[in-house]
Amino acid sequence: MKQFYKIGEISKLYNIGPDSLRYYEKLGLLTPCRGTNDYRLYTLNDLWRLNVIRDLRKLGFPMEKIQEYMEARTIDNTHKLLEEELAVIEDRILELKELHENVTERLHTLEEAVSQPLGIVQQKEFPARRCHMIHHPFHTDEEMDMLIKQLLNKDKKNLYIIGNNRIGSLLPLDQASTGQYQNYEGAFIIDSKGSSVFDAGTYLSVCYHGDSHQHQTYYPLMVDYASAHQLRFDGPILELLWIDIHQSANVSEHITELQVKVCPES
Repeated sequence: MKQFYKIGEISKLYNIGPDSLRYYEKLGLLTPCRGTNDYRLYTLNDLWRLNVIRDLRKLGFPMEKIQEYMEARTIDNTHKLLEEELAVIEDRILELKELHENVTERLHTLEEAVSQPLGIVQQKEFPARRCHMIHHPFHTDEEMDMLIKQLLNKDKKNLYIIGNNRIGSLLPLDQASTGQYQNYEGAFIIDSKGSSVFDAGTYLSVCYHGDSHQHQTYYPLMVDYASAHQLRFDGPILELLWIDIHQSANVSEHITELQVKVCPES
C-alpha cells in the first residue's frame, strides 16, 4: 500500500474537489505533509479521517460538528455520534419508504389510466373527497398551470404532478349547459389534507382520449344518460386530468375524465 498520496489522487479517489481538501486542512481535519516542490502529500492518517468526514457529510452532518468530534474523540463521544448517525439513517429509511409508496401509487395510477373505458358514461360511487381548491375564474391552460403550481405549494413534500389523476378544474353547470366549456371557476387537487370537500355520492363519469377540450362531445352524453336514468346534476363538472402534457408529449395519449354528482329527479 502506498504511504503517500498527492492531492489529485485523493481528489479522484474520494470524488472530493481540491478546494474541499484544502478547506479540511484549514480546519485542521487533515494534516498533509509537504514533498518536493511543496506538493501536499496525504498519509494513511489522513485517509481514515477522510473516511469519517465522507460518511458523516453523506448523512448531512455539518462541518462544525465533524470538527468538534475529530478534535475530542472519546468512547462516550463516539457512542453519542453513532446514535445520532443511526437516528439520521432511520429517518432516511422512513423517507424512502414514504417515497416508495408514493411512486408505487403513481405507477398504479398510470397503469389504471390506460385501462379506463373511453367514451362510455358510467355511474361511480365516491366517498367524501377532501381537496385543496382555489376558486379563481380562468379560461386557458396557461392560467390553470399557474393555479396548479399554487396548489402544489400547499404540501411540497407530498403533492406531485407526474402520475397524479387527482388534479382538475371546476366547470359550473350553468356554463356547461350553454356550451361555455372554457369558463372554469377554479382548480383543485384531491388530497386527504385538503380543507375543501367533494360530497360523497353517485357521480356520472366519462373518459376520453386526446385534447382535453372535447367537452362539446362528451358533456351531452352525460346529459342524455342522466335524462334516460331519471337523474339530475347536483354540482359542478369536475374535469380530472389522468394523463396530460406532464406524462406524455403525445396529445393522442392524453386522457381526461368528466365527473358530475347526480341524484334522482324529484
